[in-house]
Amino acid sequence: MENRLILASKSPRRLELLEKIGLDFDVIPSTVEEDSIAGESPDGHVLRLAEAKALDVAERYPERWVVAADTIVCVDDSVLGKPKTREEAIEMLTRLSGRDHHVFTGFSVNHVAKKVRDRQAVKTAVKVKPLTKPEMEWYAGTGEPFDKAGGYAIQGIGAFMIESIRGSYTNVVGLPMCELIQMMTCLGALSISECGMRIAE
Repeated sequence: MENRLILASKSPRRLELLEKIGLDFDVIPSTVEEDSIAGESPDGHVLRLAEAKALDVAERYPERWVVAADTIVCVDDSVLGKPKTREEAIEMLTRLSGRDHHVFTGFSVNHVAKKVRDRQAVKTAVKVKPLTKPEMEWYAGTGEPFDKAGGYAIQGIGAFMIESIRGSYTNVVGLPMCELIQMMTCLGALSISECGMRIAE
């Protein structure tokens, strides 16, 4: 079997983060539905879905390492999804304006044949500057919010509104790279040398 990591996600942000560190990987999205359970904590939610996504793909490719993740944005103990319309985007931006919110990403690393798997949730606090109505309308009009949890992209145009962050930046993008690489190394999924990073067999 080809010795390449599998990213069980179609997120272009996660793909780009893995590409930047030079890993060889294939993109095979999970078919798991991103449902919610009443009373479930934010970290419990992202951990459950990340693990389900990883296992969904890993069972089809038992000889390969699989990484999956799930990210949500929370404000006032409620989850902000991905806005589908300009109006929904402006509503989300209004709720975030001038306030702190939290981004949770759960990720899971799985290798079925080796019977090895682990998961972790990472939380980052983000503060958005007070936004004017013209700023919110303009940003919604760019189209960038529509496929982003919470209605903004910290790595894109949305960077203009971010006053501060406490915690992992890449977690807000969609994949906490420091924690992921540490986990993969500890599990034996990744070896690092002066030649670069390589997925273990």
